[in-house]
Amino acid sequence: MNNKSLWRGFALMVVLAIALAACQPAATPAPTTAPTEVPQVQPTEVPTEAPTAAPTEAATQAATQATTPLTFGMILVGPYNDNGWSQATYEGGQYVVSKLPGTKMVYIDNAFSHQGATPAQLAEQLLGQGAKVIIFNSDSFMDDSNTFAAAHPDIPTIMLSGDQNWAEGQDYKNIPNMINIMGRMEYMKEIAGCAAALTTQTGKIGFLGPLINPETRRLAASAFLGAKYCWTKVLNKNAKDLTFSVTWIGNWFNIPGQTLDPTQVADQFYNTGFDVVISGIDTTEALVEAKKMTDAGKKVFAIPYDYYNACAQAPNVCLGVPYFNWGPALLENMKAIEDGTWKPHFEWNPPDWAHFDQPDYGAVGFKIGDGLSADNKTKLEAFITDLSNGLNLWTGPINLQDGTVYLKDGEVATDQQIWYLPQLLEGMQGKSK
Repeated sequence: MNNKSLWRGFALMVVLAIALAACQPAATPAPTTAPTEVPQVQPTEVPTEAPTAAPTEAATQAATQATTPLTFGMILVGPYNDNGWSQATYEGGQYVVSKLPGTKMVYIDNAFSHQGATPAQLAEQLLGQGAKVIIFNSDSFMDDSNTFAAAHPDIPTIMLSGDQNWAEGQDYKNIPNMINIMGRMEYMKEIAGCAAALTTQTGKIGFLGPLINPETRRLAASAFLGAKYCWTKVLNKNAKDLTFSVTWIGNWFNIPGQTLDPTQVADQFYNTGFDVVISGIDTTEALVEAKKMTDAGKKVFAIPYDYYNACAQAPNVCLGVPYFNWGPALLENMKAIEDGTWKPHFEWNPPDWAHFDQPDYGAVGFKIGDGLSADNKTKLEAFITDLSNGLNLWTGPINLQDGTVYLKDGEVATDQQIWYLPQLLEGMQGKSK
């Protein structure tokens, strides 16, 4: 073979090699590993100027962060298992978790026992645990809830009690990322007062009160109105033969060295002829002492407060318990936050008379206790029916404790007159301020 033929053959081989290389598929890059969790979206930075967004900004922000399940945080004034106010709140949160798949609750209880940290600062800690909604559970937290809401306009803030977002209220602040939720416990306190009046043999009912403010005055007054009605209208007894006395301990629960001891206050009632004590505090000392007294041979009774199962501590001396049912309202608001329809507002929610004492309905209820006799239970149930049919005990004539006319004969109290009751009522013993 001559050289020219060799070069032709070599050239042909090069051309074939190039053609074959061109026909091969391009190399596939190494696959990127997909993330195992959806990354959380960071909260939007707080603007340096006043926001111009619609009032639903907090809800919209929460909705855009819904790439992970909603976590909400609670600041509880007392222990989560106090058989009272804080446990009712805690279980309301657990109700939400059970009904709204994927939600998570974090909480801090005994808020005032965390020295050096305000409730607003405790709420900051819950944000660090992933909370996208903060619930403050006491009117003692109103200032802190205002501070927190202002510092975090992107975080929906819920106050259980309070009136900051009641447009017709005296303390309206129009906070764009806050709601107030409260139940119309006045009805349930009226039922409690009626149960006490039906049961007492001495005509002396004690009321173990917390601190003095419009909420506690109106609730104590509601219990008195219920007691007076059933004493005079059901039992047909003279109003002058009924004693209704209030002792305030100075806070929602016992703080040694700062409040009166509720155990001693309850004992003082029972040892001076009061055979029924209605509790207005968060804990169950009145019920515990009633059991001790009864076990020792003194026949007395108590009505605890706040929590559905409070009577379980001493069922035989418990006439019943007016309780808060926070679950339904919290669930409704969490759903609204998730779907972006949540707006700032005020709720003062009534009982659901058609589904009375059922956990999925109503903001408040009354669970009748084993200590109430069968005959008195029948009478109390008739009274509850009358309330459900429109009986309004906040109808004049009603005078304040100092004799001032508050409601004229036939005049029906407005919501504001009930909420902001300035004194106890005529016929009640105890301090108004």
